[in-house]
Amino acid sequence: MNDNTRSGTGNNLDPWYGNYAARAAGLAASEVRALFAVASRPEVVSLAGGMPFVSGLPQDLVIDAMNRVMSNQGAAALQYGSGQGVPALREQILDVMALEGIKAGVDDVVVTTGSQHALELVSKLFLDPGDVVLSEGPSYVTAVVIFKSYQAEIEHVPMDEHGLIPEALREHINGLKRAGKRIKFLYTIPTFHNPAGVTLSWERRVEILEICRSEGILVLEDNPYGLLYFEEKPPAAIRSLETDGVIYLGTFSKTLAPGFRVGWALAPHAIREKLILANEAAVLSPSSFSQMIISQYLDTADWKGQIDTFRGIYKERKETMLSALTEYLPDLTWTNPNGGFYVWLTLPDYLDSKQMLPRAVTELVAYTPGTAFFADGQGRNNIRLSFCYPTPEQIKLGIRRLTSVINAERDLLESFSATGPLTAIRRDDNYTAPPPNTN
Repeated sequence: MNDNTRSGTGNNLDPWYGNYAARAAGLAASEVRALFAVASRPEVVSLAGGMPFVSGLPQDLVIDAMNRVMSNQGAAALQYGSGQGVPALREQILDVMALEGIKAGVDDVVVTTGSQHALELVSKLFLDPGDVVLSEGPSYVTAVVIFKSYQAEIEHVPMDEHGLIPEALREHINGLKRAGKRIKFLYTIPTFHNPAGVTLSWERRVEILEICRSEGILVLEDNPYGLLYFEEKPPAAIRSLETDGVIYLGTFSKTLAPGFRVGWALAPHAIREKLILANEAAVLSPSSFSQMIISQYLDTADWKGQIDTFRGIYKERKETMLSALTEYLPDLTWTNPNGGFYVWLTLPDYLDSKQMLPRAVTELVAYTPGTAFFADGQGRNNIRLSFCYPTPEQIKLGIRRLTSVINAERDLLESFSATGPLTAIRRDDNYTAPPPNTN
C-alpha cells in the first residue's frame, strides 16, 4: 500500500484520497448528473435533462448511412484516424456553419468527441489555477464543472431578456483588473441559452465582441442550439464577425444524435494547432466510425429537412409547456425561448428550488434547480425546465405535478410565517434574472 495511505491521508471511503492532484477537488458530480438516475425511472416525468428527442430521427436514415460506410469504407472506419478529424466531414461542417453566417476554411476545423470535449481541451490549454473565466449568470452546468476542475474562478455577468448585458461586462472586467485578476476568456452561449433560453441580440453581439477586442479577451462561443429556432431565425454567430478572437464550438448532438459523440471547434490558426495536439494527447483521434457515418448521412440524407422536423417537434413541446405554466402557475414568471430546449422559471424569492427537489421526486417529477448553473450558490429561486425529451402529454402532467410541489411548499412556509411575512432567501445583488416573456 502507498505510504501516504498508510500515514493516514486517505479515508474510509477512498484510501487514495491523499494522492489526488489538487485540481481533482474541482471534480464534482453536477446536480444534472445526479438527477439522471432518478429521472430514468419510467414513472418519473423528467423536465430535467437536456436530452434531444432522438426518436424523431428516422432510424432508416442512420442504418443506411452505417451500411454504406461499412460496405465502402469499412476498414478505414474501424481504424485510427487523424487527430484533426476526417477531411470530408470537416468540409461538410463548413456547410453547417455557413447557416450561422460563418465563413472558414477546412483546415480551421478540429473534430472532437462532442463539443464538451472541445470545451475541456480549450480549458486545458488556457486555464491556470486562479485564472478567471467570464460567463453569463446562469451558465451551462458542465462548463462550470470543467472550469472549476482546472481551478479557475468563474465570474458571472448578469443577463436579461436580450442576453449578456454589455455594461455589466465592462464593470466586471474593470473590477477584475483592479483586483489584479487575469481574465482568460469569455464563455458565452449567445443563442437559445442554456439554461435561460434567451438569445443575445445582434447589437449586443457586436458590442460585446468590441469590448473583448479592446480588452484582449478571447471569446469562447458555444452554439449547440443555433439551428433549432422556432419562428424567427436568430442573429448570425459571433464568429461571423471575428476570425482571430473567437473560438466557436459546434456539435451534432442536438441536430442529429448525441450517441455519435461528434462535435468540433473552429479556432484561430495558432490555437487550432494546439487543439490538435491536445486532442491527440487526450484521445489519439476522434472516432473515425462516427465521423464517417455522419459524413455519409450529410451526403445522402435531407439533413436540413430533418432539422426542420426537429424544430416543429420542439416548438410544439415548448408551446405545451408555456400553456401549462400559464394554466397552473400564472403568478410566476418564465422565459419564452425562440429555439433550443429550455425554459427558465423564476419562483418567489422565499422558495428554494434545491431544497424543494426531494419533494418533487416524491411527486414523480424531476427538474434542475437553478443553483446548478452558478458557481457561487445563486439561482435558488430558479428552475430549468427542459421540454425537449418528454411528450406533450408528459409535459402537461409534469407541470401539474410541479405545481402541486410548489403550492405545497408555499403552504408549508406560510404555516410557519405567522409572526410576519415570508422572507426572501439571500440573493446576490449582481444577478439580474431574465424577465418574463410569455406572450
